[in-house]
Amino acid sequence: MSSLVIVFPKIEDAKRIRDILSRNDFDVDAVCNTAAQALGEMNNRNGGVLICGYKLSDMFYKDLLECMPAGFEMLLIASSRVLSSCEGSGVVALAMPLSAYELVNTVQMMQHKARKRKRKANVKPKARSKEDQDIIDQAKSLLMERNHMTESEARRYLQKCSMENGTTLVETGGMVVSLMSV
Repeated sequence: MSSLVIVFPKIEDAKRIRDILSRNDFDVDAVCNTAAQALGEMNNRNGGVLICGYKLSDMFYKDLLECMPAGFEMLLIASSRVLSSCEGSGVVALAMPLSAYELVNTVQMMQHKARKRKRKANVKPKARSKEDQDIIDQAKSLLMERNHMTESEARRYLQKCSMENGTTLVETGGMVVSLMSV
């Protein structure tokens, strides 16, 4: 679950937003009234949504945005006049007066997006060791030299064989090297 941190210069405003979100089954992790407190809370978490106002007692939202840890997105709540100057900053924004329905739907969307991004980051392939890459490169070289393939054809051939046999690319490359080196 992604974290929710709320920061507004008036703690009462932050608590009202927390109450709205709590009534709609969101778990708010922290309610703060300074950017420094919010940064401290975010640094203790693995990503989520920061809900904040335009101007805090110790910095503006743009400064806070630059300091935010990776994995957090900002939801800026401010007047329409202020939001018009914020376009293109990569921040999700809601205009005041705030509708509870808009707030809940926006936070839901942002948390869904954060979970999706986190899942995608966990699926990234691991970097190959130098030895493994050398085996693959050697297999491609042999295929290119003996079968007159281009580099991309040799790579595709290894990938295809790997998928058909249910082996890793390194194992397939090793088999090609051992068979063709005889």
